[in-house]
Amino acid sequence: RGLIGDVPVLRVTRRGPEAVHFVPAALEPGAEVLLSLDWERRFDHMQQHSGQHLISAIAEQMFGFKTTSWELGRQRSVIELDTPLVTAEQVAALERSVNEKIRDRVPVTVRELAADDPEVETVRSRGLPDDHVGPVRVVDIKGIDSNLCCGTHVSNLSDLQVIKLLGMEKGKKNKTNLVFLAGNRVLKSIEQSHNTEKALTSLLKNGPGEHVEAVRRLQSSVKLLQKNNLNLLRDIAVLIARDFKSKPAPRQLFVLHRKEGDSEFMNIIANEIGTEETLLFLTVGDEKEAGLFLLAGPVEAVENLGPRVAELLGGKGAGKRGRFQGKAAKMSRRGEVQALLQEFISHQNP
Repeated sequence: RGLIGDVPVLRVTRRGPEAVHFVPAALEPGAEVLLSLDWERRFDHMQQHSGQHLISAIAEQMFGFKTTSWELGRQRSVIELDTPLVTAEQVAALERSVNEKIRDRVPVTVRELAADDPEVETVRSRGLPDDHVGPVRVVDIKGIDSNLCCGTHVSNLSDLQVIKLLGMEKGKKNKTNLVFLAGNRVLKSIEQSHNTEKALTSLLKNGPGEHVEAVRRLQSSVKLLQKNNLNLLRDIAVLIARDFKSKPAPRQLFVLHRKEGDSEFMNIIANEIGTEETLLFLTVGDEKEAGLFLLAGPVEAVENLGPRVAELLGGKGAGKRGRFQGKAAKMSRRGEVQALLQEFISHQNP
């Protein structure tokens, strides 16, 4: 990444011996231009790539864990190790060892060999691409590793600053993924964690060592409140239904919206009122945005009206035995649905 003159390079790929640069605008052939590199990105990639070489070499030397692939991620990198299990003790020992090598200021050098040089066979490699031409590139970490590689690297392990192994994740096909950060990414991670810690200290009103316990207490409180709120909603649903049924002249249409409700709230009302004669249109959620709806009533009426109600509300739904319910994206159109239902009832009772 970088600039050719003032034209940004979006990506570079290799086609045989050619490095093909992708740019958003045409360049004049033969023009003299200044090339500028996105150095922050390049140095980050150098740190992660050299860090991967070092970790892979030490993991194989110490424990016999071979690296089968690796991924340079935007925020963290992952090395796939050909082993089903890596213990926490092994991770700690590996982290100590790689950081010792960084403190030893071990040189990293790059050399080129002819493709038919016998030494190529002795260098750690996953093999050459089928379309490779010209010499092969070998990256040496003095006394530690020698590896075929076309990537960019630091010139000394001290440029890595530090490596942090974040832990293990289960990989594919009985393998294990080792997650790591190198260099400036470690500093950025510490800064991000510190800022998060400061924010939590302010919100929770206690020190970092008490954050976890404070969050546990909050979770317990929220669960209790949710349980109490659900019980209250159930009671309200029953009272609404009983109030409706207590009216001397039963209505053929019952419409209700409650922002705090849920599917159970609507179904309790429908169960309590009964839907043999009354058509019910119930909604819960934000009045002007998304929510849930329930249409209940005589089976034939619901089968006829349900899909049209869902369409008006910009949502989807399904139903059976006199109930049609689903999600609504346009709750602000509830008035149009109510008009549709009233028109339907008026036609049923001229």
